Amino acid sequence: MTEASDHTAKIESIELIDTIDTEVDEAMAGAVAEVEDQLSMLFSRIRTVWKEAALQVHPDLQPAGYKLLSAITRLGTTNAHVLAEMFEMDKSVVSRQIRMLEELGLVETRADERDGRVRVLVATPVAIERVQHVRDANQQRLRDVLAGRPEAELRRFADLLRSIGNA
Repeated sequence: MTEASDHTAKIESIELIDTIDTEVDEAMAGAVAEVEDQLSMLFSRIRTVWKEAALQVHPDLQPAGYKLLSAITRLGTTNAHVLAEMFEMDKSVVSRQIRMLEELGLVETRADERDGRVRVLVATPVAIERVQHVRDANQQRLRDVLAGRPEAELRRFADLLRSIGNA
């Protein structure tokens, strides 16, 4: 092989590697775009599920109120400040939603058992029962969709969702 043909072969190899890298980059970009599209569709579906869930708990409950009520139920007791931080919501929005939850008989405000000066939010028994009913239905829907998937795959999927959520 001559020096010129050796040089030509090296250039062709570099061009081939560049072509492969470009194809891989384009394939990755396409895959990421598909993930983004699917997340957008998922978020839209989640908003619909929250709206439906709110209506199942109480016909006058708004989706934002359902999100707060669900968190209060899950946490046991909490306060408006914690909820505002958790959901990155304005405190005035949280206050209005909590007032609505109280008016609907879904949340009570009580003195904190550890510090009587502090007020905490507690879901009423009716709220706990209704939210649990909604959660059970949602979990059954997930079980139906994910049935037959290996546990390891589901755990990897949960880890991937966690990574996306923390990004």
